[in-house]
Amino acid sequence: MKKVFVTVGTTSFDELIETITSAEAAQALKARGYDCLVVQVGRGALLPDADSCPHIRLEAFRYKNSLAEDIERADLIISHAGSGSCLEALGAGKPLLVVVNDKLMNNHQLELAKQLHIDSHLLYCTCSTLTETLRTMDLSVLRPFSPGQPQNFANFLDKALGIK
Repeated sequence: MKKVFVTVGTTSFDELIETITSAEAAQALKARGYDCLVVQVGRGALLPDADSCPHIRLEAFRYKNSLAEDIERADLIISHAGSGSCLEALGAGKPLLVVVNDKLMNNHQLELAKQLHIDSHLLYCTCSTLTETLRTMDLSVLRPFSPGQPQNFANFLDKALGIK
């Protein structure tokens, strides 16, 4: 069973939850061989029912003490662009597709996603391009992100945010 794990961290990102559980996105996932979608919805207004997503098995929850097990079991992680969520997924060595919330003001998430994409660690898109990205993505171009080097990550953040 190929599994996709979607996380919004502690935030609310209903547009991502709506988009990933749509018939079009579910069909795109199914066409790529995924048959299970696990969705962590955070504090959003939406908590989809198990039978609300056509073509694919759906599990949804708000929070857990740890997402490590869901991340470990996933074949693909789709995440909001929060630095904690990105770092946890990349540290687990899983393919990562980041969905940037383009409705946010002063969107530092976009800079983070762009830089990690330039360095070939993840793919990124917005909700409006998510389904097409699922159809066309090439996960083979992704390179592992070396975990356990906090200074490298700090330097990366400084560069991505224009501090250095």
